Amino acid sequence: MDQHNRQQFLERLANKLGRPMRTEAVGSYPHINDYPTTRLTDLSFEERYQKFVQTANDLTVDCVTTKPEQVSTTILELCQKYGEGDVILNDDERLQQYGITNTVCEKYPHRVWSSTTAEEDRHFAANANIGIVFAEYGLTESGGVVLFSSPHNGRSVSLLPPVSIIVLRKSTILPRVAQLAKILDEKAQQGERMPSCINIISGPSATADIELVKVIGVHGPVKQVYLIIDDL
Repeated sequence: MDQHNRQQFLERLANKLGRPMRTEAVGSYPHINDYPTTRLTDLSFEERYQKFVQTANDLTVDCVTTKPEQVSTTILELCQKYGEGDVILNDDERLQQYGITNTVCEKYPHRVWSSTTAEEDRHFAANANIGIVFAEYGLTESGGVVLFSSPHNGRSVSLLPPVSIIVLRKSTILPRVAQLAKILDEKAQQGERMPSCINIISGPSATADIELVKVIGVHGPVKQVYLIIDDL
């Protein structure tokens, strides 16, 4: 569209709207309310946690809460409950810190994600039964979790296995995505390198594209489990 046609097109739109064509930005419009930044912020940590679990349960996510000293025992119980088999884990120091990596690797056939063996790891993940990752944050409003991708944290680990176990600290459950956006903005302003991918995952994979029939597990895990560490 050349400049003349563009001008005519915009003038016709302005006429239909009953006003002159604007040639300068009018600025932002006043907000009707402040819900995007304040909703659920009045909840205490405990109330936020309870609401998060309730919302996640509505999404068919199984939530298990445990104390820091019981994490390694709980992860084995979850692996046994959901069919055991091959397990793939991210190379996350927090998984190591809580004893998850060592505990799982001693018990099951496994691989730990590495960018240097990404192709082999993806193939293993596609055939593994369980993938274990550590979430950066939980979101109360949606019952979702936030995952950062990096050379040590592959997206395939939470995407390909039919069972996805996501470890989350109770203290990192945020009210909603507005607080996440603020945290990310502050990191960017400080010059911190952003993740290659930020995933917000709410429940197992689900679609109802075909005849409005809900189908679980078409584009990702069939089962999602939150292992919440009570660190408060």
